[in-house]
Amino acid sequence: MLSIRPVSPDDMPDLFRVRTSVRENHQSEEELLKLGITCDSLSELLRSGEAQGWCAEVDGTIVGFSMARKSDRDIFALFVVPEFERGGIGTSLLKAAVDWLRIGNTKPIRLSTGRATTAFSFYRKRGWREIDSIGDDDAVLEFTG
Repeated sequence: MLSIRPVSPDDMPDLFRVRTSVRENHQSEEELLKLGITCDSLSELLRSGEAQGWCAEVDGTIVGFSMARKSDRDIFALFVVPEFERGGIGTSLLKAAVDWLRIGNTKPIRLSTGRATTAFSFYRKRGWREIDSIGDDDAVLEFTG
């Protein structure tokens, strides 16, 4: 049975397991570390109140997560382990992040993703529109719905 709940700092090892399991936009723990993305840095971001995260659990196992940041009004992470893709988990995690960013604010929400990924199609089908480019391959998407 699927459940969506807020992320806690204790979930960080599982979030990194999910993050490094994806096929598209894959990054290893070493690559994430070079970008300054660690269990400690994400835990601190959550503790500061600047960001919030949600995890999807199936039978007590974390199979996906999303994270959003207030100041940038962006969703900076949404990942689902490959075995659970296309089952509605990503949609539920996206909704949790959008709902949180909408509290008391109706300004557009943004995110970035590669144009050649299934994530790009996923967001476009849910009403996100491309508003900018990052290099040749990545797009900035915006949601106003």
